[in-house]
Amino acid sequence: MSRARANLLLLIAGAIWGMGFVAQSTAMDAVGPLLFIGLRFLLATVTILPFALREGARAERPLSRLEWRHFGLVGLLLFGGMLAQQYGLQTTSVTNSGFLTGLYVVMVPFVGVILFRHWPHPVIWPGAMLALAGIALLSGGDMTALVLGDWLTILCAVFWAVQVVLIGRFAMASGRPVTLAVTQFAVCGVLAMIAALIFEPIAMAAIRQALPEIAFAGIVAGGIAFTLQVVGQRYTTPPQAAIFLSTEAVFAAIFGAILLGERLPASALSGCALILVAILAVEIVPAIRARRVTP
Repeated sequence: MSRARANLLLLIAGAIWGMGFVAQSTAMDAVGPLLFIGLRFLLATVTILPFALREGARAERPLSRLEWRHFGLVGLLLFGGMLAQQYGLQTTSVTNSGFLTGLYVVMVPFVGVILFRHWPHPVIWPGAMLALAGIALLSGGDMTALVLGDWLTILCAVFWAVQVVLIGRFAMASGRPVTLAVTQFAVCGVLAMIAALIFEPIAMAAIRQALPEIAFAGIVAGGIAFTLQVVGQRYTTPPQAAIFLSTEAVFAAIFGAILLGERLPASALSGCALILVAILAVEIVPAIRARRVTP
């Protein structure tokens, strides 16, 4: 798969996640955050499991214990990020949460350097800053006073950044991106359901009320979008992936306007433009440089 196609998959994943914000916001009116996370990712596991089994049957070798542990680690990071983001929303605004979650775009290059001494293409640094500035304008974030929810959301961004870096590394090394996706879904879903059984009331009537949102978040935003992320990251770099995935903020605003009647101010439109410039920069500049180097 070419890097352009891989980045297109990541762009589609960002669009699906953007629509998922609408489903997530309405589902919380009926069920608790742990139950929602658990049901969503268990459903995602069931949805993608047949494709993972097919991938395994075609694989040249079985996965090692170390690779299974790596996949489980990615699942723990997914669970940690989802948990921190969801509980952070209880004490911070959606605006602040959107901006602070977007910090992972800037964190990813630093995580790559710290963990693996992997220096990205120079265009990634201004591209990440442009994307972050775009997210800030899109959300209209005012970070003058950080509360507990803000710090939890910053923790969420750290989880996302490490997850993006490790997915890129483990998916490429194992050659089993769909299996990686299913494993992280299963780990996250099981942990969330166990926690929900302990800490949250569970009522079938509430689950039925939120079933459309759970189905969309589990099958489409969970199973399909996260699998697109893992597959796409096998053929591109983590910093580029982070910038393409950051478009979820743009698509969230678009679908919020279409489905919920929300309207974007001029500053938010400027933010969308900055993110678009960042995407074009990280896609076009390396390609132009590669053509110049190739004889």
